[in-house]
Amino acid sequence: MDHEIIRRAKELSMQVVRQAGQIAKERFDHFDHLRFKDDFGDVVTEVDHLAEEVILKQILNKFPTHQIHSEEAGVFGTENDWLWLIDPLDGTNNFAIGLPVFTTSITLMYRREPVLGVVYEPLTDRLFVSVRGEGANCNNRPLHVKSNLNIFKGNIGWIQGHKVQNDRRAVQLRQFIDINFKRMMRLWAPTLQWCMLAKGDIDGIILYNSEGDDLYSGVLMVKEAGGIVIDFEGNPFTGMNEEPYIIACHPDHKEELINIVKQGLS
Repeated sequence: MDHEIIRRAKELSMQVVRQAGQIAKERFDHFDHLRFKDDFGDVVTEVDHLAEEVILKQILNKFPTHQIHSEEAGVFGTENDWLWLIDPLDGTNNFAIGLPVFTTSITLMYRREPVLGVVYEPLTDRLFVSVRGEGANCNNRPLHVKSNLNIFKGNIGWIQGHKVQNDRRAVQLRQFIDINFKRMMRLWAPTLQWCMLAKGDIDGIILYNSEGDDLYSGVLMVKEAGGIVIDFEGNPFTGMNEEPYIIACHPDHKEELINIVKQGLS
């Protein structure tokens, strides 16, 4: 793994997410075009495309041999060790209804493992950065996942894929979580939820079959903030998975959340 590549990628990513975020900030609450992009109600605006164009142009220019997968534009380049994952506007549905909960996310993968995650929340000017083996920070302040004396009085984030909809097992587990914790949070902006866990603002995340360009920056953020990311059986979550089922939390709460998931699905 070339650490110089990661260093240059970090510098570029921190720059372009701010540029993309500024586009979203300027057009928030008065964008021009909206369309549905699938049968599940997911939407896309011109802001998604404008922000994406800014990011793609600069990454393609600086790293022409790397492969890129972007939320709206698709795949650029041939498969190799380096893969960029871009979500130019994570939380488009929120953006579209005037809810100020959205981010821009960039991830750099090396051999299918995240090595760099950069997430920018433009309306609060929060820049989250994580580098494999170097920790995670928000506006240069170190991030740490927190331990709660009573996890059941905590806030648990729920993330599910667009295609999950009202899958019976997902609904069953979701309701069980809602009943057993202080609050179950659904933001529809997954990267922000991951950053909140890394920052210590919430106590855990349970993710039900939600894979995409918005996943791996958050996974790295939480791991580098001292958290664990495991599957529903308790095994470490590594690599890339097209149908992930994930628990993320402080290591102190591993067994409690595994048991919650098992009870909720039984």
